[in-house]
Amino acid sequence: MRKISLESTGYYHIYNRGVNKSPIFYDDDDYLRFLHGIYYFNDSNFIPEYFPYQTRYQGLALDLKKVRNEMVEILAWCFMPNHYHFILSQKTDKGISKFMHRLGTGYTMYLNRKYEGSGHVFQGTFKAKLIDDNEYLQHLTRYIHLNPMDMHDKEWKEYGAKNLESSKEFLLKYKWSSLPDYLDTENRFKITSSSFKNFVFTKNSVEYSDFLWEWLKNGLPSNFSVIQG
Repeated sequence: MRKISLESTGYYHIYNRGVNKSPIFYDDDDYLRFLHGIYYFNDSNFIPEYFPYQTRYQGLALDLKKVRNEMVEILAWCFMPNHYHFILSQKTDKGISKFMHRLGTGYTMYLNRKYEGSGHVFQGTFKAKLIDDNEYLQHLTRYIHLNPMDMHDKEWKEYGAKNLESSKEFLLKYKWSSLPDYLDTENRFKITSSSFKNFVFTKNSVEYSDFLWEWLKNGLPSNFSVIQG
């Protein structure tokens, strides 16, 4: 049982990982399929018969002309080989639960079909934490966007990046997070809320990058805590 009730107001840190910390993404097709599901499943008008269930994706083909009724607002996100992070808010009653159930079930079916497996992909149901402080919300976005650094420099959280410039380059090239949307380079996958950044931050994209690089340079502050993926 989830320990908190998901209310229609507020922001939530949503996260989960693979069973026994196993990978949930094996190649670019898998990341794209997950993103495809995020776009289509975030719609109370969704009709399963029209969702493409193929296991090969050469790109992200989205029907941007379709009228949608979104259940959640997607504020920030990052996908790692064996876990994911979202910051979500609900736009409809029980929107987060319905959306995450669809996403998890659909992706599990896809992965089992592709790799001829069976059983669970994720470690139980998704986890959720209410974010009740705006300052913490800001810090959580940069934690999520810095999450891929674990693959580049495992000690960055304690000591800061060993090589700041190569670490910046690594993060800017990492494809599977909402960081480019925050830096105004592009909204590549059409899932990140366009209004959230301006609501939470008074910073422009340059100021946000400085905000981000502060932790990259110095490591996580001792008074910041977050559920680890």
